[in-house]
Amino acid sequence: MPQEARTTTTDLEREEQVQYHEFIAQVSQDPSITDNEHAEAAITATLQVLGRRLAGGEPSDLAAQLPVGFKDLLAEHTGAAEAFDVDEFLRRIAQREGRGCGPEQAREHARAVMGTIAGSISAGEVNNLRSQLPAGYAFLLD
Repeated sequence: MPQEARTTTTDLEREEQVQYHEFIAQVSQDPSITDNEHAEAAITATLQVLGRRLAGGEPSDLAAQLPVGFKDLLAEHTGAAEAFDVDEFLRRIAQREGRGCGPEQAREHARAVMGTIAGSISAGEVNNLRSQLPAGYAFLLD
């Protein structure tokens, strides 16, 4: 492999790692998140549950705009989208996150993660995401 190709690959991998860590750092800024490990748990739980809620190609479309380390979390669910309200969304996040997380903490964690997502993806993708979620979810993306 030519040196230039190896450098490009290394630079790309380095950039992907930076994006991954920047995403975690952004979520970690929320006062309800205690550290980077906690942020990763909140991100993982939120994306896994969100992937079950979204229909059609939306999980893949959204994943394409997220850091590499988080893309697969949206695609873990391969069946049809599940229709559940925001309270069930938060209950599932709390259950997946563990760490003694209850619905109120899940609300804050999901808000931190979804806000970071909204700030990291295109306006068109934010609109697509909003169109897939009932009005009760709106506060998560504001």
